[in-house]
Amino acid sequence: MNARGAFAMPSALALGLCAALALDGCMVGPNYKAPPVPAPPAFSDQGHYGDWAAAQPADAANRGAWWDLYRDPELDGLEVQCATANQSIAAALHAYEQAHDLVQENRAQLYPMVSIGGSAMRNRVSGNTPLSGSSAPQSFWDFLIPLNISWEPDLWGAIRRQIESSTANAQASAADLANTQLSLQGLLAVTFFQLRGLDLQAQLLRTTLDTYSKTLDLTQGLFKGGLSTQLDVDAATAQLEATRAQLIDLGVQRAQYEHAIAVLVGVPATGFHIAERPLTGTPPIVPTGIPSELLERRPDVAAAERRVAAANALIGVAQSAYYPNVTLGASGGLQSSRIGQLFTANSAQWNAGPSASELLYDAGLRKAQVEYAIAQREQATALYREQVLSAFRDVEDQLAALRVLEQEAIVQQRAVDAAQRSTQLSTLRYKRGLAAYIEVLTYQTVELADERTAASLTAQRIVASAQLQLALGGGWSATQLPSN
Repeated sequence: MNARGAFAMPSALALGLCAALALDGCMVGPNYKAPPVPAPPAFSDQGHYGDWAAAQPADAANRGAWWDLYRDPELDGLEVQCATANQSIAAALHAYEQAHDLVQENRAQLYPMVSIGGSAMRNRVSGNTPLSGSSAPQSFWDFLIPLNISWEPDLWGAIRRQIESSTANAQASAADLANTQLSLQGLLAVTFFQLRGLDLQAQLLRTTLDTYSKTLDLTQGLFKGGLSTQLDVDAATAQLEATRAQLIDLGVQRAQYEHAIAVLVGVPATGFHIAERPLTGTPPIVPTGIPSELLERRPDVAAAERRVAAANALIGVAQSAYYPNVTLGASGGLQSSRIGQLFTANSAQWNAGPSASELLYDAGLRKAQVEYAIAQREQATALYREQVLSAFRDVEDQLAALRVLEQEAIVQQRAVDAAQRSTQLSTLRYKRGLAAYIEVLTYQTVELADERTAASLTAQRIVASAQLQLALGGGWSATQLPSN
């Protein structure tokens, strides 16, 4: 008998393996079907906001870098830096890697576990043990090379359901990563536009300071000529200095926005600076598509849906506990008291065979575990539907904001035009001695307030357009999730 024949597996065990493989296609538990959610045919504000019409089919495709619509090279660079250096995005990436590794860990349970070892032990047997046959102690060597094979075939699909659950969780983690990146890059864009809005107001205040300085010079000249009073000079001076204080105050807000951007792009706030450049233009057109597309275009919605799938698979894992556990095992090796005879046929040993066990009574443990898994799925389903409703609300909020802000900007511009005309006329009347300085002061104050409101609306409209991009998923699509 050679060593190869000594390790031959019995035909009965081979047949048992074939039978187990034939049964391995059975999986208990419900197959997953995405929960139905209500989706309106169109956004309610979509048809009431000029060019913000429904997207054509091609518009629903992944647009990549959504901030490209704003055509700002500096913003483009900051967004790329945010994606690569932001620590929250890095943490979300590592969370996805952990979820991916867990899938691999669960998948490994489908295959046999094989181990091999080796030992060399010097043993001494007492001569005083019963039936020792000798009054003298005995010593001997024991050389052993064991080989063990164990496999629990997935007859009822518990392992495959666990893989299904961990895969869905990994996909949810990938969607969380996309959502984290979308949220942080969106926050970066919003903060960047708010900073540029402050730059617009700073530009306005500097222009106003020039105007107020000329008005103060005019008042001082009239005072010297006896055509004005010291009260008028003091009022003009107070107005000039108050406006200068407003400009200084913008510096505090601007520094805070700069520091926030520094954190988002992963650099220390110390020494970080963005050159001043006023915000200009109007919001770009963002195709909204149809509401049902949000289920595919929002990573947070996709993550919630994948968690429903993960919870659904765990029901099958719990239900598989009702069925017997079957294990196929084999062990063998080489054992000898002499090292020179270790690798001979007579040193071979092995055993092989199946084993099975069934839990007969558990005081309702398995039933409770199944009901717990079902409750988890229902909870995940409710959270998914809530996330969908929140997504619809976010889009409607920003569409309404854009519509209202556009109307407000038109009305506000009319107020600015009227205030500028009033200031020009009152200043002319004051130069000719037909009006008191208090009239000029009043109209200049109204003009500055109206102009600052108009500048603020410019920033609010562009910020609202960026927030609409985020509400629509920023060009992301569920097709970007890793496959099973």
